[in-house]
Amino acid sequence: MARIVAREEMAQGTIILNEIEASRISQKAKPGQFVILQADEKGERIPLTMADTNPEKGTITIIYMVVGKSTARFKNLKIGDDFYALIGPLGTPTHVEKVGKVVCVGGGTGIAVLHPIAQALKKAGNEVTTILGSRSYDLLIMEEQMRAASNHFHICTDDGSHGHHGFVTDVMKDILEKEDIDLVVAIGPIPMMKFCSLITKEKNVKTLVSLNPIMVDGTGMCGCCRVTIGNDTKFACVDGPEFDGHKVDFDELAKRLASYLDDEKKSLEAYEKCNTQ
Repeated sequence: MARIVAREEMAQGTIILNEIEASRISQKAKPGQFVILQADEKGERIPLTMADTNPEKGTITIIYMVVGKSTARFKNLKIGDDFYALIGPLGTPTHVEKVGKVVCVGGGTGIAVLHPIAQALKKAGNEVTTILGSRSYDLLIMEEQMRAASNHFHICTDDGSHGHHGFVTDVMKDILEKEDIDLVVAIGPIPMMKFCSLITKEKNVKTLVSLNPIMVDGTGMCGCCRVTIGNDTKFACVDGPEFDGHKVDFDELAKRLASYLDDEKKSLEAYEKCNTQ
């Protein structure tokens, strides 16, 4: 059991933050790692990267978007409720060292994944420039936390409601033209990571991305999370979730993630209908 001690609805209620009691995980977790949670005994196992850890309080923070039945079940859990199961930390931590100038690019719930990585890179002595993007300003999450983890900070919105009117790749491309950047970390929707990686590949700038394929056990046993990296097949749960963005087959990843979209939608609609009757 893992008790929820704090809860916040973000981005018009579509993204939920939970702070959860997990003392042993909070002591060991490193940036880039994730946990797997289960709402109840019959619930689906959901992998989520930790947005923050607090070893002193013995808690971890997860942030997720409600997209299907399982995350809708998560949303129904309130402060004082327990997740049925929690396991972690899982995955390979981010390799953090002082490399010089780093650009961190985040979008959607990928911002939550990016947060501890940006913090660690800044703490290691890097000059961190952060670019965050969302469809509109009211859907942006973790602005103040990411601003605190950065030396330079930019916001992009598709509709122009705040910051740069356009995509994160516009601002990133401008920075790469003006400065010598040593590392780019891009985490967010697949198209965003794909186009960031295409741009940085032209500039020969090392780029890390965090992948979120379908995952079941999280230990490398089931093979569901396999991704193609260069000429090799890797398992995101144990070999990742971070990989060289220049080697990722993003098109294959997108197709695999789309495999159950219709089922996910039907499942959510049936669950919501059942809970409103």
